[in-house]
Amino acid sequence: MNHEHIPTAPIVVGRPAAAGGRRVTIGGRSAGIAHSDADVVEFLRRAGLPDAWDHLDDPQWVEWQGGGPRTYDTTPPGHGDHGEVIG
Repeated sequence: MNHEHIPTAPIVVGRPAAAGGRRVTIGGRSAGIAHSDADVVEFLRRAGLPDAWDHLDDPQWVEWQGGGPRTYDTTPPGHGDHGEVIG
């Protein structure tokens, strides 16, 4: 039996990568790597969804995997790229 997670929304924003960015898929096809909400919206606009900003917070449209919406890297707040505290 396959226990793999099957997305229910047509748009999936994958887990934040250590190097930054999140893979976006639309209808099971890769749209690219997003580094901001604006990137996600642009991918959706290119796919024919002109009112994408209205759908980012709608779980019927967008599934945010690992990390919540609006998070595009795994660096903790207050830290730089290599873990040093920014003061």
